[in-house]
Amino acid sequence: MAGKRVSDEQLQELIEAAIFVAEKPVSKKMLKETVLSDIAASSERITSAIKALEIHYQTRGIRLVEVGSGYRFQACPSLSPWLAKLWQERAPKFSRATLETLALIAYRQPITRGEIEQVRGVAVSSHIMKSLLERDWIKIVGHKEVPGKPALYATTKQFLDYFSLTGLEALPKLPEKQMITLDKLIQDPSVRELS
Repeated sequence: MAGKRVSDEQLQELIEAAIFVAEKPVSKKMLKETVLSDIAASSERITSAIKALEIHYQTRGIRLVEVGSGYRFQACPSLSPWLAKLWQERAPKFSRATLETLALIAYRQPITRGEIEQVRGVAVSSHIMKSLLERDWIKIVGHKEVPGKPALYATTKQFLDYFSLTGLEALPKLPEKQMITLDKLIQDPSVRELS
C-alpha cells in the first residue's frame, strides 16, 4: 500500500513539528518510522525538507542543528548571555580531572581506565567514572585482551548531543605534537611531560 502524498510544504511542517515537540533529538530514521510512517516520503525528500528548515532557521533566534542522535532546535549561541537569565540555576561545573578524563576517552576511545591514569599521571577516582557513566556520556564497549581484562570506555550519542557534536570527527583537532605525546604516554608510561 502506497503512503499518503503530501506537498513539500506539508512535509516540512510535519518534520518541524515533530522535532519541536520531541523530548530528544530526532533522527531521519525515527521520523520515517513514526511521524512519516504512512506518508510517501523518500529519504531524499526528507533530507531536502530538513535542509530547507535549516536554511529557514539560519536567520532566526533558534537553529535547527544536527547532533549525534538526530536533529533538534536550540537557541542561537550568540543569544546565550540574555537567555541565561531565564534559568536561576547555574550550569554544572565539572572538575578539571573530570574534563581531562572525558577528553581522553573522547579522543582515544576505546581506552581503559589504566591508560587514562598513565596519561594523567594520577589515579582516576571511581566517582569520576561513575558520574560520567550516570550522565550516559560514556559506556563500556568491551574488555581489553590483557591480564585482568580491564573495561574499555567510549563516548555515547548523549555525549555528542550534550556538546552539540554530530560525531567524533567534529571534536576540535589537537595539535599534532600533542597527539604524538598522547600516543607515547599510552604506550610508554615512563613519559610524563605533555610539552
